[in-house]
Amino acid sequence: MADALPLQNPNATTAEIAQSLRDIRERKKRRANLLRHLFLIICSFVMVYPLLWLLASSLKPDAEIFGNLSLWPTNFDWANYSEGWNALVVSFTQFFWNSTLITVLAVIGNVISASFTAYAFARLEFAGKNFWFALMMMTLMIPYHIVLIPQYILFLKMGWVDTYLPLIVPRFLATDAFFIFLMVQFFRQLPRELDEAAMIDGCSPFKIYWAIILPLSVPAMATAAIFSFIGIWQDFLPPLVYLNDVKDYTVPLALRMFSSQDSVSLYGPMFAMSVLSIIPIFFFFVVFQRLIVQGIAMSGLK
Repeated sequence: MADALPLQNPNATTAEIAQSLRDIRERKKRRANLLRHLFLIICSFVMVYPLLWLLASSLKPDAEIFGNLSLWPTNFDWANYSEGWNALVVSFTQFFWNSTLITVLAVIGNVISASFTAYAFARLEFAGKNFWFALMMMTLMIPYHIVLIPQYILFLKMGWVDTYLPLIVPRFLATDAFFIFLMVQFFRQLPRELDEAAMIDGCSPFKIYWAIILPLSVPAMATAAIFSFIGIWQDFLPPLVYLNDVKDYTVPLALRMFSSQDSVSLYGPMFAMSVLSIIPIFFFFVVFQRLIVQGIAMSGLK
């Protein structure tokens, strides 16, 4: 009310009225910001709640997981972690090693092949470039289940089934159009004068790619790496199709083994191993967070 008094006072000066209007607008702005932040906090809690529930359930006895809805366990059962690590026929050490090996090699293959292909589409000129780029983008609309059977027959004839090759080798052949598109958008924003100056100095197209484009593309490559890491680490269907031996299973397949239709399901140990399976993704994201945000902003995906 104090801010509104100069507006009601006929003797108020123009400066006092202007200051009163600024105070009213500032107060409304603070109130709107407060409501906006409160709404975002509530939405954030709703999104984080499943992870909080997962973490709390990993510390509860099996009898308390579905009976106690509280996020705070009445009894902290750390035995779920030790029991879950050795509950299956193969230790989870082997499953984590399998997932790490597949994911690291596949991420390297994805980043290298996608950047190399994107460089050709973004910086080089060749016959039918627009056609091939459009054809590549059309593959984004093809569901994986449609190509699953032809791929399986191909890999079966090549003798790759029950090995890691079907999960790794295609990543080195630029089979993921999304990452190619991401890097194409980034490469197109780099000044063409860099290529022209390098060509005057005698650089070949590959030398330009290796010495100029790649060093400037670290944010885009980090973005592709983290998205690729998350997708491959939690991938379930391809390992399920191509891997038959339990000792070759990845972490998602191992987590599925905790739930059985003909015996007792070990929910506590399963939730505990699920928490551990999230840690590599969380750590990878935290380490490369700045580059990821920069890569998304500069590649046009925003």
